Amino acid sequence: MKAAVIESVGRAVVTEVPDPTPGPRDVVVEVAACGLCGTDLHILQGEFAPKLPIVPGHEFAGEVVGVGSQVTEVALGDQVAVDPSLYCHECRYCRTGHNNLCERWAAIGVTTAGGAAQYAVAPVANCVKLPEHVRTQDAALIEPLSCAVRGYDVLQSRLGAHVLIYGSGTMGLMMLELAKRTGAASVDMVDLNPARLETARKLGVSASAATPDELDRPQGWELVIDATGNAAAIQDGLNRVAKAGTFLQFGVADYATRVEIDPYRIYNQEITITGSMAVLHSYERAAELFANGVLDPDVFISDRLPLDQYPQALEQFAAGVGRKIVVVP
Repeated sequence: MKAAVIESVGRAVVTEVPDPTPGPRDVVVEVAACGLCGTDLHILQGEFAPKLPIVPGHEFAGEVVGVGSQVTEVALGDQVAVDPSLYCHECRYCRTGHNNLCERWAAIGVTTAGGAAQYAVAPVANCVKLPEHVRTQDAALIEPLSCAVRGYDVLQSRLGAHVLIYGSGTMGLMMLELAKRTGAASVDMVDLNPARLETARKLGVSASAATPDELDRPQGWELVIDATGNAAAIQDGLNRVAKAGTFLQFGVADYATRVEIDPYRIYNQEITITGSMAVLHSYERAAELFANGVLDPDVFISDRLPLDQYPQALEQFAAGVGRKIVVVP
């Protein structure tokens, strides 16, 4: 079959690889679409440490075309979205409900072959059947949405909060949509990319600007969310949290990123600094939200490119052009 392969640091190609073979509790999915994510860039740039070469792609959905001998939950022809998370279910973190922090953490498309291919294999437990009205090519959005749902689980946001989001890429826009539905009094967004801010305005952001200095909230925001992973944005965001507020590190920074904190201010103003890592008990909820129309796929997906153009799609994504980019085998 044809697949994208990250062969080595900085090199991605499209080539022929063996067809996947399902184990007893696995299914084979004919991929309808696979989304690109910042994680893919981190793998390409050598900032994560999977074993290369690897078929990337952890955001995907498609049709079940093969099932293992012990699979009864889905049948050939079912349309499914795939949770890429692979946990050991044995370590301390798994046994205390923090599976996303698993000591043996793995993921389809990160540590095992993923969905940037014609076919992908996944445990049946990771497959969520899609209702008939959902376009399978759009359902690659469910995985990033599940990360955003997890972010809001961590925030435990209260009604009437004023929210500031750094970054109006796919994840920032998803956090915007969830903030609107979790009772925010206002949701403001900052980004240096005017085209992306235009999308935020289309989705109903309260205010948008290149910097919070242009926004009228000198007392700060109760919830500040970084969806960029950029050191300058994170540093600025930490300084914009209102008293008794919360800062969520949601964007993926590289390992070398460092910022400064003010311990006295954190103590004196009872500021919470927290993080949210990937998916945790949120994929099925995201699938239901998606089926109920929480996102407009035609707004979120800016480019649908053929799998043959995967290396170019990565370059476009790295350049910050467009919103969610998906490849279609």
